[in-house]
Amino acid sequence: MSHIAVERNRRRQMNEHLQVLRSLTPCFYIKRGDQASIIGGVIEFIKELHQVLHSLESKKRRMSLSPSPAPSPRVPLQLISTPPSECNSLIRNTIHNENVKELGACCNSVAANVEAKISGSNVVLKTVSQRIPGQIVKIINVLETHFFEVLHLNISSMEDTVLYSFVIKIGLECQLSVEELAAEVQKSFCSDKV
Repeated sequence: MSHIAVERNRRRQMNEHLQVLRSLTPCFYIKRGDQASIIGGVIEFIKELHQVLHSLESKKRRMSLSPSPAPSPRVPLQLISTPPSECNSLIRNTIHNENVKELGACCNSVAANVEAKISGSNVVLKTVSQRIPGQIVKIINVLETHFFEVLHLNISSMEDTVLYSFVIKIGLECQLSVEELAAEVQKSFCSDKV
């Protein structure tokens, strides 16, 4: 086989593999169709999946170390109530790119892990919890009540666990801090009304 044919075959395989990667990655991560953008988007997606995995592993460890018995998988999580005072809030200032600062807050409980981060003029909101029927509607109601507009929603699930990733726009009338937003979304996991 000539060098030209080998190179043509290698390029064809690379393009096929890039197409597979692009089809497996949510479009939100890939800004353009060039090879570098596809690979960069896949890297970001894999990093987010690693975060979800670490979150699930730490939740599993917490549940196994907990002195109280864990709820049965058949019991819906909205029956578990966690007062907002027990939420673990953590404020982080990190440098994103070179000059843009990100401010974030976490509010974790047995019902769900909630993380909100300000990124530029938007907020990235992520929740990891057991699958709860109607929970997405509750979260969107909380966001709309406090004048946030959902720009993008990505839902990923594995077995009985679901990750909701929102990109939301802050409305002019919004008065909540990031910590308060995380706590409000956390409360929605404990409420009984849809």
